Amino acid sequence: MAALSSPPTDGSSAHDSGRPFGRFRLLQLLGRSEHSMAWLAFDPRVAHEVMLTMPRVQPADAQGLIDWQERVKTASRLSHPHLAHVIEVGVESHWPYVIVDRALGVTLEEWLSAHPVPSPLETVGWLCQALEGLAFAHEAGVAHGHVEAYTLLVGENGLLRWMGLGVGSDASQAGLIDGRNQLDPRTLQAQRAAAACDVLSVGVLLHRLLTGQMPLGQAEISTTLKRLPPQGSDQLRLTRTTPQPVSEALRAIANRATAGQDRQRYLNARTFLRALEGWRESETQGLGGPLNVLMDRLSSVGHLPSRIPVGRSTAQWGRWEAQRNDEIAEQILHDMGLTLEMLRQVNSAQVQGSQGAGSAPVITVRRAIALMGINGVRRSSLALRDWPGPLSEPAAALLLAAMDRVRLAGAVAQLLAPAGYDPEVVYTVNLLQNLGRLLVHYHFADEAEQIRHLMRPVPPLEPGLLGQPGLPETTAAFGVLGIAIETLGAMVAKHWGLGDDVQHMMHRLPLGHPVRAPDTDIDWLRIVASSANEVVDSVTLLPADQLAAALAAVAQRYARVLSVDARALHDALNHARDLVRKGKLIARSDPMLSPTPPAGSEPAGGVSPDGSPTQAELNHGSLRERLLAKATRSE
Repeated sequence: MAALSSPPTDGSSAHDSGRPFGRFRLLQLLGRSEHSMAWLAFDPRVAHEVMLTMPRVQPADAQGLIDWQERVKTASRLSHPHLAHVIEVGVESHWPYVIVDRALGVTLEEWLSAHPVPSPLETVGWLCQALEGLAFAHEAGVAHGHVEAYTLLVGENGLLRWMGLGVGSDASQAGLIDGRNQLDPRTLQAQRAAAACDVLSVGVLLHRLLTGQMPLGQAEISTTLKRLPPQGSDQLRLTRTTPQPVSEALRAIANRATAGQDRQRYLNARTFLRALEGWRESETQGLGGPLNVLMDRLSSVGHLPSRIPVGRSTAQWGRWEAQRNDEIAEQILHDMGLTLEMLRQVNSAQVQGSQGAGSAPVITVRRAIALMGINGVRRSSLALRDWPGPLSEPAAALLLAAMDRVRLAGAVAQLLAPAGYDPEVVYTVNLLQNLGRLLVHYHFADEAEQIRHLMRPVPPLEPGLLGQPGLPETTAAFGVLGIAIETLGAMVAKHWGLGDDVQHMMHRLPLGHPVRAPDTDIDWLRIVASSANEVVDSVTLLPADQLAAALAAVAQRYARVLSVDARALHDALNHARDLVRKGKLIARSDPMLSPTPPAGSEPAGGVSPDGSPTQAELNHGSLRERLLAKATRSE
C-alpha cells in the first residue's frame, strides 16, 4: 500500500502543460489532507479542464479497490443542487479517482486565498448550502468522510457544491449502508459516526471562516479533529478577536458545533442547518427564520391549544353569565391557551384603536372580560384548537410539564411580590416571561427538548469528580434555533399589541448581573417574575443535591431588593407547590403575602368596581396607574 503526495507518473518530468496521469495532464494541486487530494487536470478527451479527487493512500489490494469503487459509485448516483455532478469514476495504475467539471467553480480554498475573511453572513450562507447537501447525503446513507475547504466548490452564482463524497474514506469511515444488510447495527452505527464527523468538520470550518485562520494552528480539518474530544483534549471556542464582528447568537452556534461534549454538539446536519438558517433570517430580515415559521403557525394552529373549550359548551357559557368577572377569570387562568388568546384579542390593533389613543395594555383576564364580555370569551375559545392540537402524545406531555412549571413559578412570584401588587398581574407577568418557552414547546417540540437537554448539567464521569454545568438557556437557544427564546416571545407580544413596557417586563433579568433596586412598577414586576422563574429552574434543572446551593445563590442575588433568604425561598417554593396542587393559581388573600407595600409606592386610584381603569387613570402618566390593578380595589 503506497502513500504519495501526488499520483504516480509515467516517469516523464513535468511539462508546462502538466504532469501526465493516464490520459490526463495534472496542472495544479488544489488541496490535500491525510485522507484525500484534489487536482486540477486537463482532459484531452473533452478538451477542457476537470478536477480529479482521489484517496491519499492507494487501496490495499484488488478487493479494497473494488470496495472503494462501489462506495464512490453509490455516492456519485446522488443528485442534489449542492452535490457536484460526477462525470467519471475510474482507476489509473491502481489509483482510483473521481472527476467533476471545472466549470462548476473554484474550490473554497482557492476562493479564500483571494478573499481571506468572508463576512459572517456570507459564511453562514455558504454553510447553509453545504449542510443542505450533507443532510441529503446522510439521509441517503452516505457520509462525505473528508470534509476540507478544497472539497467544496464555489460557483460564479455563489452556489456551493460538495465534491469527492466517500473518496478518502474506508468502508467504516464512509458510513455507507450495504444494500444487502441495511439493518446491521454495526453498519448503522458506523454511518451515524461518519455523519457526526462530517457535521463536526463543518463546525471547524465555521470557526476557520469566522476567524480567518485554521483552528488550533492545524493545517487541515482532519488533524484539528484529532485534537478535539473524544480523540484529544483541546477545547475549540470562537475567540473574541475576530476580524469582523460576530454576534452572540452566531458565536453560540459556532461554539456548540465544536463543544467538548458530544451531547452538546449538533445531532445531525439538519439541526445545525436550522440553527444557522434561524440566525441568518433574523439577521437579514429581523423577522425571519424560526420567527417567520412561528408567525405562520400561529395563524394556522394558534399559539397554544385549549384544555377547556368553553366556546363549545353552552352549559359553561350559561354558568359564566351569572358569575362575577373575577370568578370567571379564576377559571380561565387555568387554561393558558385561552388566557393568552383573550389577551391577544383585547390588545390587538383593532381593539386598541377602538379604545382610543393612550390606552394602557390589558394584562389581566378579568379586565379582558370586562372589555370583551362573555361573547368575547366564547369567540376567543372558538379561535383555539382543542388539546393537544397537532402535538404527539410525548410532545403534549412535555408541553404540559412546561405549563406546570409556569404555574409553579407564578405562585412563587405572588408569594415573593411586595404587597400592593395585584396577584393576577404578578401571575400574568410571569406567564408572559414564559411565553416564548411555551410557544417553542408547542411549535418546535423537538428543538425545545434539545434546548432543555443542553441546559441540564452533566454528571461526573467518576465518583469524586466534578460534573459540568449545563448551558445557559440563551446560549442553548442560539445553538438550536439561532435566536433567543425571549426574542420570539417578545416579537409575538408586540404582534399582539402589547407595548414596550410589557415587552420589557417579559425579559428575565440577565444571569450574572447584579439586581438593582427598581425605580418603577415595571421593574418591580420584572424582578419578582425573574426571581420566581430562577427558583423553579433550579428545582427542575438541577439534581436534588444541588438544590440547596442553587436556592442560596438565588436568595443572595435578590436579597437586597426582595429581602429574602434561602429559607424564605424554600418556604415560598413549598407553599407555592401546595397552592398549585389545590388548583389555586391566584393567592389574593394568602397569609404569606406581605401587608406592607414597597417603599416609595403609592396605591393606584381611579379604578372602577369591575376592575377596569377609569378615564382619569388612562390619562395619568404614572406607570403604576397605567399598568397595574392593585389588590386594594374592590372586585
